[in-house]
Amino acid sequence: MNKSEKFWDRMAKYIDRVERKDEPTNIKIIEKTRNRLKISDNVLDYGCGTGTAAIEIASSVKKVKGIDISPKMIEAAKGKTVECKVKNIDFAQTTIFDEKLEKGSFDVILCFNLLHFVEDMPKVMQRINELLKPGGLIISATPCIRGTFLGVLLSPVSKIGLIPPIKSFKISELEDSIANGNFEIVETECLHQRSQQYFIAAKKK
Repeated sequence: MNKSEKFWDRMAKYIDRVERKDEPTNIKIIEKTRNRLKISDNVLDYGCGTGTAAIEIASSVKKVKGIDISPKMIEAAKGKTVECKVKNIDFAQTTIFDEKLEKGSFDVILCFNLLHFVEDMPKVMQRINELLKPGGLIISATPCIRGTFLGVLLSPVSKIGLIPPIKSFKISELEDSIANGNFEIVETECLHQRSQQYFIAAKKK
């Protein structure tokens, strides 16, 4: 188990509490995501955490596949699914590069609070693109903390290894990184000014 897996395993018991602190923003993310979904969609929730978003959107789509590198996160997500009696979600502890994920098999890929932790953005965007069907969507919610107080605070903490490496994006840099993966940006909106949390939807070309 690498450092990132260990970190997110430790975070699994706290992550729901953290998400509740920013509940208004998370509600907006789910609402805007639902507006982009169809009942026939197969969705991949990449970096699904404890499964909150997957469970929230499950009734709006055909099927959700949730993946995360943390076994503890997946364990919690499966437990929630049983409690909520949701039948169309499958959770697995794995990475986006798992060969069991078939190319061109998803209509939508969700990346919530994830892209700023990605080590090799071009490689990940290429993989997301190949997993999507033609015209498929990537929907992300990402804090763009370059030049913010939060960015100044987290940068040294990240550098000394207390948390996984974080990319301090400007929104223009994040949009470019997504567009360079052969996507067309169709929507961008800042949902929280202080954390510079941006919602982006982009279509596979």
